[in-house]
Amino acid sequence: MQQLKQTIRRDILALRERLEPDTRAAYSAAISRRLSGMPEYRQAGTVLGYMNFGAEFASELWAAQALADGKHLLLPRVNHRTNRLDLYRVDDLENQLAAGLWGIREPVAERCERLERLDEVEFVLLPGVAFARDGARLGYGKGFYDKLLAQMAHGPALVAAAFAMQIVEQIPQEATDVKVTWIVTEQETIVC
Repeated sequence: MQQLKQTIRRDILALRERLEPDTRAAYSAAISRRLSGMPEYRQAGTVLGYMNFGAEFASELWAAQALADGKHLLLPRVNHRTNRLDLYRVDDLENQLAAGLWGIREPVAERCERLERLDEVEFVLLPGVAFARDGARLGYGKGFYDKLLAQMAHGPALVAAAFAMQIVEQIPQEATDVKVTWIVTEQETIVC
């Protein structure tokens, strides 16, 4: 199973890296518009996002929109002691973030308030490498988000943002893998 996951990961990452920057920017803008139009997003007061890196969907566009829409924006920070994600309220993307693990921008703990109650999260935007139409998600292999989502029994909206070329037929799943409910691409919103 791990070998198949690694093969999918390698192939999709290579495809994603080949996207021209202008195309990636146009796709990201379209995805961000679709995300912001979702009823689940519009009704949510507190949303969890992430900061993109490399050739990912430019989630920073969506994060900026969430702040402009008056949402309480949460962003994750890797806790190296627990090997889990801690969530922080962010209202200034320029001054409250700094490069962290793998160069991904994350909240500076001294400049942000840490979220203590996960049940406040109503909408979760998830990163990933590949997705299947049944909601299966293939991340980068560290399990950070699966561990976090396992603690969210209250059932927030779980939404993945991805380029259409990241959609695959099938992703092998383990018992700890959490599926998403929606996948938003530049072409469509998939209800899983």
